[in-house]
This record gives sequence, structure tokens and C-alpha cells, in this order.
Amino acid sequence: MSFKSIVRELKEMKDGIGSISRRGEVEGRHWRNRSRTHIAPDVVPFDPNQQGQWANIPPELLLDIVRRVEESETSFPARTAVVFCASVCKSWREVTKEIVKTPEECGRLTFPISLKQPGPRESPIHCFIKRDRANSVYRLYFGLTPSEDESDKLLLAAKRIRRATSTDFVISLVSDDFSRASSTYVGKLRSNFLGTKFTIYDNQLPSDAAIQHHGRLRRRFSTKQVSPTVSACNYSIATVSYELNVLRTRGPRRMHCAMHSIPFSSIQAGGSAPTPTSFPQYFDEKSSPALVSKAKEPSVNSSSTVSVPSREPLVLKNKAPRWHEQLQCWCLNFKGRVTVASVKNFQLVAAVDPSHNIPAAVQETTILQFGKIGKDIFTMDYCYPLSAFQAFAICLSSFDTKPACE
Repeated sequence: MSFKSIVRELKEMKDGIGSISRRGEVEGRHWRNRSRTHIAPDVVPFDPNQQGQWANIPPELLLDIVRRVEESETSFPARTAVVFCASVCKSWREVTKEIVKTPEECGRLTFPISLKQPGPRESPIHCFIKRDRANSVYRLYFGLTPSEDESDKLLLAAKRIRRATSTDFVISLVSDDFSRASSTYVGKLRSNFLGTKFTIYDNQLPSDAAIQHHGRLRRRFSTKQVSPTVSACNYSIATVSYELNVLRTRGPRRMHCAMHSIPFSSIQAGGSAPTPTSFPQYFDEKSSPALVSKAKEPSVNSSSTVSVPSREPLVLKNKAPRWHEQLQCWCLNFKGRVTVASVKNFQLVAAVDPSHNIPAAVQETTILQFGKIGKDIFTMDYCYPLSAFQAFAICLSSFDTKPACE
């Protein structure tokens, strides 16, 4: 069998079950539908994790197949073949997870967890955001610009919910389900009353954080209200602050982002940023006794929060633009990725103290840039140490009304 035919067979599979497995399932249903007076055949119960025509393939051949698929399909929609490999059965899934690298290592987005992992160090990942004004929905897509056939790969979606004293942007993996009790919920962004300070909440605990009792954790649901495999907690991982424009002077917004979940050492030589490997499944008594002890209450506002071990967080600031005399406006070099002037446009770099001895090239590296290219269309390019989720949440803060900052 040729390599192309193997990939074609993988694409035809649904939920990791091949045609032979489907026939076995039909036969099993036939026996179950017969009268109970008949004796059932002595067969092994159907297990989707082990059954299938590719389950018993030799490990060496399996490794070669998955590696060739991963190397040949580098971008969506063709890269979905890599996801199909991981959905065949348990053995294929383990091999695929071993071969597929993180975005920091390979510069590619493959699985949903890639959206929570840091971007590449060398070159940014290019995305764009579409704003749906009628429904207050913001969709993040993978790619340089929107395609004509609208077949772009959706990465994340957010819905703006206005409240009396704040505004929430609920972030989900899909664009039609923004329930915080859903398994597609990944986090949210919340503003203060003036729209000058935003807090980014993640639905999973940072890998090196600890729960202590001198902060705030927001829990919206009890464990009886939510599926036991879904986390309904929000952990504060970053804050985005906009400076007040008291004198009402003309100029771009000034913003600072304190990334509490990312240490400053991540941009130093040999440093690394937290890299989650899976989405949260559940909270058990051993991992989070403080949360389980409150489970019986219908609605809890616990006094616990994420407390990162004593270290300096990474702080980002917007790159200062220059005044263009001929155009009579503030300008930044977006390298062709931004074409429309807007107060929302910005570039973020690391805020570095001279005592840190960080190379000038690292200080000038644009970690996140966001800008307008058309009506309700914006580009978003991010790189290490930010993840797609963190970058998207920061960009969402730019959409909220800020009368005190302009």
C-alpha cells in the first residue's frame, strides 16, 4: 500500500474507527437486536481504543508513517491528517504525541493544547481576527489574511458580555458555545468599570503555580452543576493596564501587560516559559483540597488564588511610535501586516531594566503585534513566550471602549 493511500484511509476514518471496525459494530448491533432467547456469540467487547485495521501495525512502520505525515503536512487544512493519525487508536495517539513538537520547537499549531503553549522563538505565528459587531463575537483564525472561500482554520472565539460594572470576554474553542460549564471553555478577560485595567483568567492552573490563601479565585459553579471532567475555575494569569489620558492629549494608547504566569527569566539565556501538555480533566482531593472542600456549596467565592513562586514576572509594554511629519500621524513598522490607521494598533516588547543585561536584539523583539487591515478585520502575530490564548486575550482588551485613555 502506498503512502498516499494510507493517508487517504486515515482521512476516511471517523473517530479512529476504520471500515472493518464499523462492520464489526454493525454485526454486533445485529446480534443485540435479536431476541434474548438466542445465545449471544462469544466475542470480545468492542473497544474503540484498540480495535481498527491499523491497531496492530508494527511500531517501526507506525513511527515512520506518522513522522512522514507530520513532515509533509505543514499547514491547515492539510495538517488535519496529523490529527487523524492521533485519533485512530491509543497506540497511534501515543506515537503522534511523541513526534509532534510544541509550537516553540516547530512553529506549528496542531492540537488544541497548542493554543496554550508558547509560540516559536525565531518567527511569529500569523493569525487574524474577525469582529462580528451584531453578535459581539470575535473569531481568531490561523493564516496571514482571510481566504476567499472562507475555509480558514478557527483557533479561538470570544463573546463580549457587558455588565453593570465591567465587561467580560468569554473565550472558547468554538464559536457557538460560550458557556463556562462547557468543555470548550478556555478562559476569559474581564475589565474594570473604566476599561483601563483587564484581568486574564485561565481555566487551568499554571504548571509551576501553587494555591495559597492571600488572593482571589473565582469559582462560578459547584461540582454538582458541572461535568466531573470539566474545570469551572478561573485562575488569574495576567493583567493588562492602560494609562489614563488626563490631559486628553493626542497620541496612541499606552499599555502594560504583567504576565504573572510567565517569569522574566523566560527571555533570558537558557530560560523557558511554562508549557502545559494537556487540558484540565478534573480536580481531585489530592491535587486541590481547598476546592473540593467547597464543592457542596452552590456558589463559592473562595479566597484562594494562583500564587506563583517568588520570581519576577514578565512585563510587556507597547513600543513607542514615531511621529510622521508628512502623514501627520503616529507610525510603527508593522512590516506590511497592518494597513489601516487605528488607535487599536500596537506592538508589545519586553519591559527591561538596564540591570538585567538583556541584549538589545531581545529588547527590540516584537512579542505581539496587532493592527487593522480592513473593516472588522485585524491581524495578530505572536511569538515566544506568549501563547495564542494569551495573545488573543491581550488583543481583545483593545476592543473595549476606553474613554479615559483616549
